Amino acid sequence: MRKSSAALGSALFLIVVSGSAAVLVPWWLTGWRAGDWWLPLRLLGVVPLAAGTALILAAFTRFALQGLGTPAPFAPPRRLVVTGPYRYVRNPIYLAVLAVLGGQGLLLARPVVFGYGGCAAVLMWAFVHWYEEPDLTRRFGADYERYRRAVPGWWPRRTPWADA
Repeated sequence: MRKSSAALGSALFLIVVSGSAAVLVPWWLTGWRAGDWWLPLRLLGVVPLAAGTALILAAFTRFALQGLGTPAPFAPPRRLVVTGPYRYVRNPIYLAVLAVLGGQGLLLARPVVFGYGGCAAVLMWAFVHWYEEPDLTRRFGADYERYRRAVPGWWPRRTPWADA
């Protein structure tokens, strides 16, 4: 896949899938109506919301430009992506989506968003465990296994993986 095709595919996947998970469903659950929690606590939600959004964009960009593919299972990267945020954790996009949802839950003061985030976390873990990891092992073999042993899946390392 060429970089331009990978970029377009990643952008479409970002809008359709991540947009649905991190924007459409929270809107459907809340109507963007905020609760009445203490305002400084609500404003804290901007931090994970902004950080998660930036991380999602950085990770998607790496898939297109370095991996020559997309995060979508039907158009996966041709190269194993182990740079940038992937040097700290194997699943930065999923963690970033959870950060966005947590930020929205705080900002909107709506516990239903936290419940949705918990359900989404379980589904993401299951998808990674039963589909993504076996698929990456099949496609990238020893390179992925070495990466998997060095970089945690869900709790970021303190220092970047140096083999990247």
